[in-house]
Amino acid sequence: MTARIHSVNIGSPTVSNTRSRQPTGIVKAPTDRIDVRAPGPVKGHSGVVGDFIGSAKHHGGDGQAVYAVAREELDWWGAELGRELPDGMFGENLTTAGRDVDGALVDEVWRIGTAVLQVTGPRIPCSTFAGRMQEKQWVKRFAARGHTGAYLAVLQAGSISVGDAVEILERPRHGITVPVSFRAAMGDSDAKERFRASAAGSPGLRDYILA
Repeated sequence: MTARIHSVNIGSPTVSNTRSRQPTGIVKAPTDRIDVRAPGPVKGHSGVVGDFIGSAKHHGGDGQAVYAVAREELDWWGAELGRELPDGMFGENLTTAGRDVDGALVDEVWRIGTAVLQVTGPRIPCSTFAGRMQEKQWVKRFAARGHTGAYLAVLQAGSISVGDAVEILERPRHGITVPVSFRAAMGDSDAKERFRASAAGSPGLRDYILA
């Protein structure tokens, strides 16, 4: 099966289901096409044109320009939770089909549509995500599963449409998958040592994980 884009999703401001009640862009709606570009190094700016980011301190910037989740992972959680999870439910901009996003290596490069993207690392679950899901101990359960989806940087600006193929252009040899980097970020000593011994990740990700 050819890996393709199942859905592209954009967030508009909504009130979060958290104590802060601050605006969030985690609620994403499917559309036909998105335009992506490098938003710059400063947090708070999305790589997806028209996508809203509520927490400027923790989201956005070049390293978190685009977020991808596999449709198969949403289906796994749907079966686990006993309810259907629509495309964009995890706040992802790209819902893939036939592509194991969590099998991707950190620094892997994809071509989708006219855009070129690079896997930068895992998503760290937060209270806004828990508020979106409305499931008991969601952050703990999501972290235990360890399949977080992947953040991507935009190496070449372009357009991505539903049905576009996901082509792997470069795959590094270090063997550090997105889940390994997530476990390292969560303090798993073995994963952390594997990450430390590799050349995986941007300086920012390495500082975050190895600090």
